[in-house]
Amino acid sequence: MRYAYGLTGALLVGGAAISLATGYPAGAQVAQNDDSRMAQVVPRAGAPASFAELTEQLQPSVVNISTRQRVEIPTNPLAEFFNRRRGGPDEPQFREGTSLGSGFIISADGYVVTNNHVVSPDRRGTVEEITVTMPDGTEYPAELVGADAASDLAVLKIERGEPFPFVEFGNSSQARPGDWVIAIGNPFNLGGTVTSGIISAIARTTGQGGAYDRYIQTDASINRGNSGGPLFDMQGNVIGINNAIFSPSGGSVGIGFAIPAETAAPIVAELMEGRAIERGYLGVRIEPVVGDLADSLGLPPNRGEFIQSTEDDSPAARAGIRAGDVVVSVNNRAVTSDQTLSFLVANIEPGTTIPVELIRNGERRRVDVTVARRPSDEELTQRQMFEGDDESSDPPVESSDIVSERLGIQVVELTPQINAQLGIDSDTTGVAILSVNPNSDAARKGLQRRDVILQANYRPLDGIAGLEAAIAAAEEENREAVLLRVQRRGVPPQSVAVRLR
Repeated sequence: MRYAYGLTGALLVGGAAISLATGYPAGAQVAQNDDSRMAQVVPRAGAPASFAELTEQLQPSVVNISTRQRVEIPTNPLAEFFNRRRGGPDEPQFREGTSLGSGFIISADGYVVTNNHVVSPDRRGTVEEITVTMPDGTEYPAELVGADAASDLAVLKIERGEPFPFVEFGNSSQARPGDWVIAIGNPFNLGGTVTSGIISAIARTTGQGGAYDRYIQTDASINRGNSGGPLFDMQGNVIGINNAIFSPSGGSVGIGFAIPAETAAPIVAELMEGRAIERGYLGVRIEPVVGDLADSLGLPPNRGEFIQSTEDDSPAARAGIRAGDVVVSVNNRAVTSDQTLSFLVANIEPGTTIPVELIRNGERRRVDVTVARRPSDEELTQRQMFEGDDESSDPPVESSDIVSERLGIQVVELTPQINAQLGIDSDTTGVAILSVNPNSDAARKGLQRRDVILQANYRPLDGIAGLEAAIAAAEEENREAVLLRVQRRGVPPQSVAVRLR
């Protein structure tokens, strides 16, 4: 018994010594990349002799993520038509789908960070199950706490009776081109894969546009399945979240992209709290000041952004910003190629009034703008539809392959926003023509962009599905054309017979 008491006393004394030395209570869970742990494993300055100790320390916090999805199978309208004629059920068909990716644990109680596209299906799918697999093969069911499509970030939660190994975000603003980094993830379902390289560029834009087109570029090998995994610096800090690659072949060619930690960390914190991400919005269409545009304005390149247009009744329009202005700073921060207007405004809380400095006709001006909440992507798509006479200016939309193939036109369903742009009653139903194949019979019959199809074969259309059904019915009855009732602004509706291709 005395020996037992002595042993207990020794353990307690030892625990107290550890607590005093580290600043943490004995037995407390600390991050895998905490300074007290990393001091013994980080490589020496310069080229590291090995990444083995660093990997061994960090790898327990990196997980594999898989989903099981219920995906609706695109149906053939002709088959649907026959099924209805036979009195069969008009029900969608489904298949099971899966997705694979990576993630990392950021707290001892099991919060996991990954990419939104890893856990969010396309518009036809529904996620039914998310599984997080630890490096030792243990699986945990995961709950989706929050997701943000604009930044492509998502937060999951897993549970168990003891703390999880975790890592913390570092400060990516301190990263420099040429710094060593390692990526850990699940490429091609090969869990626990470690690759190394250097940072190739900071604040790299990929040409995709948007507020978050701003990445750390690295030549550390990143492949499909690495999405959502961490990019570590040599101190074990998470400075990026692996997100995308540039590759003609589909595999790594040494150009990978990671979301910077300084962008991801505040969004992740909001998602963990269950809050929706609100972003600032000015309501302008912009173009970088580069090349001939910079020369024509007499301005240095990559300084400021050119205003192509402003939305009616938008924050920018109300503040007096107009087409032709060049915005050079927002809220006292310079607008550059690395720090774009979209990025700066998106990170301002809606409702905030900020100073905007611009150049108009060679003169500098300052206006105060009250930033609005950025609309959803769906709202923005509808607002921007039919903005110009050239369909190349339209945002990308999903249309019907059947309508495009059979009639040679691309159509979009009517909404109150689109109706307003086309100058028709808000309650008008049908589809609007986005583009017409110049080699189609529709083009020969005079159909144009902005025309509205109200009926097909005398049946009113309530959307694209109705037009697809009319095409299917015509083919089933061996008709070679479909009769469309078309409305054009300023012209009474007329019927046009369009041959099927």
